[in-house]
Amino acid sequence: MKIVIFGLTISSSWGNGHATLWRGLCKYLARSGHTIVFYERDVPYYAGARDLTDLPGGQLRLYSQWEDVRAAASSDARDADFGIVTSYCPDAITATDLLLGEGHARPVFYDLDTPVTLARLMAGEAVPYIGPRGLQDFELVLSFTGGQRIADEFRVKLGARNIQPLYGHVDSEIHHPVSPQPHYRAALSYLGTYSEDRQQALEALFVLPARTRQDLRFLIGGAQYPDDFPWSPNLYFVRHLPPSEHAAFFASSRLTLNVTRRAMAEMGWCPSGRLFEAAACGAPLLSDDWPGIEEFFTPGEEVLIAHDEQDTLAALALLDAELGRLARRGRERTMDQHTSDKRARELIALLEQVGSRGARQQQVEEA
Repeated sequence: MKIVIFGLTISSSWGNGHATLWRGLCKYLARSGHTIVFYERDVPYYAGARDLTDLPGGQLRLYSQWEDVRAAASSDARDADFGIVTSYCPDAITATDLLLGEGHARPVFYDLDTPVTLARLMAGEAVPYIGPRGLQDFELVLSFTGGQRIADEFRVKLGARNIQPLYGHVDSEIHHPVSPQPHYRAALSYLGTYSEDRQQALEALFVLPARTRQDLRFLIGGAQYPDDFPWSPNLYFVRHLPPSEHAAFFASSRLTLNVTRRAMAEMGWCPSGRLFEAAACGAPLLSDDWPGIEEFFTPGEEVLIAHDEQDTLAALALLDAELGRLARRGRERTMDQHTSDKRARELIALLEQVGSRGARQQQVEEA
């Protein structure tokens, strides 16, 4: 297949979760023989932290404004099998119109920010990456979040016809056990971009335990943290880490914390890619709780659940042998069910179903 993608970014992992996910998918799609073309608007905040300039097995088309690539995008759309438009793509509506106008590539929408999309819809706010016709023109709508509520809401509010989950994943060639590094050493680590809507949970599950256990070293890695973040003397910070450093970061952690954005936690069935990354690197997992987490990891066996400061402190008090067993089971589950390779195969299966349905419909019409 030839697949053309209009996305937020694949070239920079700074301050977003899209790039890492797309890199893993595109790598394994290309290895399976599929042709990938990724269109990304070249904006200053990603250009200044670009950590990928070449798309192995595919083409990365950076552009300053849509008019610069309209002709190339039209050409790609005319001979592509599928065109995928993503949430937060700055030219999503224009790209959608182009795909529908060319009429060759089957249109697919991939919402990597489903809870945010739904929250805006529920509040009566405009969604900048979805046009006035909603999602009714897409033959397949992929959602980073599962659960029946998403399917129902997207059908009713946006006219989506075929909705399927395509969850987060981890590229096991990048994220795997490595030797611990002294500068990333931590009793508890947390890797994530600053987000105001998970700050309350982060303070309860990370900051407060750090204040209680002044004898332990706590480490945060990420971007966009404000100057007034409630730091403590034993709480250390590493500014934005590229994916190439994630393995060393997680492998140096005795325990690592996952905190889910509020909208994602309330919606459920929305595992962060960081969970899979950490597990693949052999780090014991500690996570906030949300509906559906048991479908991805078994609580108490593959992941520990924290609701408050005391749960974090109890996890930190566990013996190394207990945490080691937890880490091994979490990694085994991840390698079996949550790799980028597996998600790429899931995506191809979904696209093939759309293609088969379209072929049958064409045969009916011709008959």
